[in-house]
Amino acid sequence: MKATIRNILGEVARLDVPLASLADQDDLYAAGLSSLATVHVMLALENAFDIEIPDQMLTRQLFRSIDSLAAAVEAIRAQQEAA
Repeated sequence: MKATIRNILGEVARLDVPLASLADQDDLYAAGLSSLATVHVMLALENAFDIEIPDQMLTRQLFRSIDSLAAAVEAIRAQQEAA
């Protein structure tokens, strides 16, 4: 899952630093993630993982790191499976 998230970030996030230099817990905003890029990341995540990110989850904290994105995707998938 994190490999897919990294691929998405590489394709749409336009970070200021090489993605390979970032650890999973590193701050993506400090790496150059913009508010516009978060929209592209959100749409790509929804498409790649066949999920819909609920409005209440769309916070700056969600896009803080690869770890936070992976945790959100896992939580949404678990909710969808339970429904």
